[in-house]
Amino acid sequence: MKKILVIGAGAMGSAFCVPSLENKNDVTLIGTHLENQLIEELKKKDNFHPILQTKLPKELKIKKFSEMNEVLNNKPEIIVVGVSSLGIDWFIEQISKNFHNDQKIVLLTKGLSIFENKLITISEKIKILLDRKNFKNINISALKGPCLAIGLANKIRTGVVIANPKIEEAEELSKVFSTDYYKAEISDDLNGVELSGAIKNIYSMLIGASEGLSAPNAPEEIKSKYYLNTASSLVHRSISEMVSFVSHYGGKSDTVYGLAGLGDLYVSALGGRNSKMGKYLGQGFLYKDIINDQMEGITVEGAELALELGNELRNELSGKKFPLMFNIIDAICNNQKLKINW
Repeated sequence: MKKILVIGAGAMGSAFCVPSLENKNDVTLIGTHLENQLIEELKKKDNFHPILQTKLPKELKIKKFSEMNEVLNNKPEIIVVGVSSLGIDWFIEQISKNFHNDQKIVLLTKGLSIFENKLITISEKIKILLDRKNFKNINISALKGPCLAIGLANKIRTGVVIANPKIEEAEELSKVFSTDYYKAEISDDLNGVELSGAIKNIYSMLIGASEGLSAPNAPEEIKSKYYLNTASSLVHRSISEMVSFVSHYGGKSDTVYGLAGLGDLYVSALGGRNSKMGKYLGQGFLYKDIINDQMEGITVEGAELALELGNELRNELSGKKFPLMFNIIDAICNNQKLKINW
C-alpha cells in the first residue's frame, strides 16, 4: 500500500484516483486554490463529480487547498500532478514548502514549456524549479496515453505508459497503479513520452479539420461521408512529423508509435476539444472567432500549445520538414484561415 496525494481535482486528476484506490492505496485528492467550490460540491453530493458525472469511491479522501500543508505533513510517498501546464509554477510553490527528496512525483500534466528561451518538457521544468529550491535528484515519472477521464472514472479498459529514465522506477509505479481495467506499460524514454503526449494535441486539431479540408468544391453531404480518405492521409503525415519532432528534441522515434503518440493521437482526433477546434478551422472559421463564439470559455490544449511555442518552433525548426505543424501554428498565431499546401 502506498500513500498517494493527487493535486488537482479536475477531470483527469479526479479520475486517476479511481485506479489508484484499487490496490488498497491510501489516496487523498486535494483541490487547487481555484477549486474550493468544486471540493465543497463533491463533499455535499457524496463524492459525485460534476465534470465526470459519476461518483468517486467513498474511500477517497477529499481536501480543500487550505489543508495542503496538513496533507503534505503526512509525507505521501507519491505526489501526482493533476494541474494544467500553466499551474506548474504554482504546484512547485506549494509542494516545496514541505517536500522530501525520497518522494516520487508522477506527472499527468501534458504540455511543453518555453523556459529561459528554450523548449523544455514539464518534467524538466519541475526539476529546474525544485533544484533552485535546493531539492536535488528528483524522482519524476510521466504517465501519458489515450485516456479520456470520464471513461477512466467509469473503469473503461484503458492502456497508458509510465516513463522514468530508471526503468525499475517505472515498473514499480506500474504495479502501484495498474488494475484489471487500467494497464500501465513502462518506458525509460521520459523525454519522448512527454514530447509525444504534448505535440499530438496540435496534430489532433489538424486531423479534426480533415472533413473541411477534404475537397474545396464537393457538397457537404459528400465530404461528411468520404472525408476519411483525407483524414487517413493527415494521420500518416502527422505521425511522420511527430517522429521528426520527438527525435529532434532528444526522444526515441519508437515512442511515437506507442500509446503516448499514435494511441493518444487516435483518441484526440476522434473527438474532444482539440478535434472540435480543428473542425471549425477546417470549415474556414478564424481562431479568434471560434474562441469568442463556438468554443467560448473552453481551453483547447493544442491551441494553447501553439500560442506558447509558435515563435520558438518557427525559429528552431524547418517549415519544409514540418509543413503541417506550421500550417496549424500560422492559423492560430496569425489568426488566418487554415490552408494546407497539398
